[in-house]
Amino acid sequence: MPHLRLAAAQLDTVVGDLSGNVERVLGALAAAERAGADICVTPELAITGYPPEDLLLKPGFVADNVAALEKVAAATTGQCAVVVGFVGAAPGGGGLANAAAVCAAGRVQGVYRKRFLPNYGVFDEQRWFLPGEEPPSLFGIGGAWVGVSICEDVWFDDGPVAHAGRAGADVVVNINASPYNRGRRAERLAMLRGRVAEAGCAIAYVNQVGGQDELVFDGDSLVVAADGTLVASGAQFGTELVVVDLPVGPHRPHTVTELLPRIVVSEPRPGERPALEPSPLRPALSDHAEVYAALVLGTRDYLAKNGFSEAVIGLSGGIDSSLVAAVAVDALGAGRVHGLSMPSPTRARGRATTPACWPSGWASTSRWSRSRRRTSPSHPCSPRCSGASPSA
Repeated sequence: MPHLRLAAAQLDTVVGDLSGNVERVLGALAAAERAGADICVTPELAITGYPPEDLLLKPGFVADNVAALEKVAAATTGQCAVVVGFVGAAPGGGGLANAAAVCAAGRVQGVYRKRFLPNYGVFDEQRWFLPGEEPPSLFGIGGAWVGVSICEDVWFDDGPVAHAGRAGADVVVNINASPYNRGRRAERLAMLRGRVAEAGCAIAYVNQVGGQDELVFDGDSLVVAADGTLVASGAQFGTELVVVDLPVGPHRPHTVTELLPRIVVSEPRPGERPALEPSPLRPALSDHAEVYAALVLGTRDYLAKNGFSEAVIGLSGGIDSSLVAAVAVDALGAGRVHGLSMPSPTRARGRATTPACWPSGWASTSRWSRSRRRTSPSHPCSPRCSGASPSA
């Protein structure tokens, strides 16, 4: 049976790092080409990073983001098309749009603009963007008809995904920057299966991964076949290129009930291509494991993306500071985390033991506490309570 080989690229983009994000996209495209993919799908606003927020007030940044997109398009000289998120012009040129470009044969073949702009919780997209209103296109890629949608668009009944399905799409790709919260996978999978049933076609849900200030994106991209079966998933909290073959075939005439513009981007590859063996689905992380992974990833990216190479932690000796130390060490490595033992009424001399599992360089604030004893007789570390046993 003919099939479309799709590569879902879970990227950890950096807000504002246009050149770096271009390199990340091109690296994924090159890997997809090596895997024989027909289409490589990257996350929402992959060129700018998500969320770009006040950077969108700078016309130069918006122009540079378009120039960066052109660099990606110019690199599509092989047989693999790429779907990449960027900031585009709204219809009529009166504002900005959260957009996705389909690039192939060295140029941008078409653009989709996000319809439903979230404006709740951590989202404020209605402040920055105007919604797309034009009919979406179907793109002929490798012998399949592919629809494109962006994040929130897939969550609505009778929305862009349903329209693409009624127009004969074999698969709809949905590019995302969807933040993590507990139980998110089950919620997404249930929604996707409902949308597949409505649209009658497969859906590839491709999500960003990484931390951006207070947000953590968990990746966990999901590919659901036309029968509702989960056929591929990305790593939780890790970058990955997920490659999967999706069967395609002619739609029965009565199943195509809506007409949308069609753009042929690439022809089927010549000759027979054996299908990939299905990869085993990795089990989802447990509730506690995914929360811990989110903490580690958020800490690592917050520090790295803000230019911090090391961390200093004040330790009280309690469970909370111990957990913070564990998160920091897993995020940065033991050699880049430094601990300070903090004085308290039960730590008369600010002394701490150094377990073998702690990083080298953990220090005590005993020098600080001795100076405080000399100047503040009422301080808990004053000589009158120095007989208390220090706690570790």
